[in-house]
Amino acid sequence: MTDPAIERLYSALATKVERYYPTPDLDLLRRSFEYAYEHHDGQTRSSGEPYVTHLLGVADIIADLRLDIESLCAALLHDTVEDTSVTLESLQERFSNEIAFLVDGVTKLSKLRFNTSEERQAETIRKMIVAMSRDVRVVLLKLADRVHNMRTLEHL
Repeated sequence: MTDPAIERLYSALATKVERYYPTPDLDLLRRSFEYAYEHHDGQTRSSGEPYVTHLLGVADIIADLRLDIESLCAALLHDTVEDTSVTLESLQERFSNEIAFLVDGVTKLSKLRFNTSEERQAETIRKMIVAMSRDVRVVLLKLADRVHNMRTLEHL
């Protein structure tokens, strides 16, 4: 299903998770990876790499922080609602309310209309702060996303 280089990145992630997590739900992790891979198929980064490499990079940072499986799944799925036809409701049905909540917490408010970009940014930050007050993993996911983007800036 996936190309060998992408599969190696996923395998390295799963191995890393197995080293620190006592009983990881690797089936859930794999399903999240395959869902993200399928829905981002054909999308590429500025480097020309498949978009899924970014999702795996964010998940790798989350694994370095030794977070739980739900956080890892959210890392893999964090751009599906924003960048594909996937809805938050479909993530809830297919995965869990918890994973959908984490994804929603880091998703920009692209569907709403704002008068200025400053209003949009302020509302996005407000949304993230509200989500963070319920679960600190939201900010860790957002920071991991930003860190991975910064690590790949040379391609812009």
